[in-house]
Amino acid sequence: MREEKIKIYDSLVSKCSRFERKGKTMPYTSANGHMFSLLNKAGEIGIRFSKDVQKKYMEEWDSTFFKSYNSIMHGYVLIPENMLQDLDNLARYLNESYDYVMSLEPK
Repeated sequence: MREEKIKIYDSLVSKCSRFERKGKTMPYTSANGHMFSLLNKAGEIGIRFSKDVQKKYMEEWDSTFFKSYNSIMHGYVLIPENMLQDLDNLARYLNESYDYVMSLEPK
């Protein structure tokens, strides 16, 4: 099950040419010193957005904050299962997240 989700996550990230997947056991993406997406142990994907955008997408997608290791990852929206069917569309959101972290102060 998790192996399937890793393949989906890898396929998603491969659609975005400006960054690459990192992490061996916990796949994630980061840029400018900020992590902006990850796959948790449960095989769920979280993508980071600004506060305004988070609120908008949580309502639009009927989703919630993303959790990893039983902790709420503030700033990250849980990507609903049904969105994994259209990785081209989901890649737009991942690129939007990349643009967001690139606008932050580098760490």
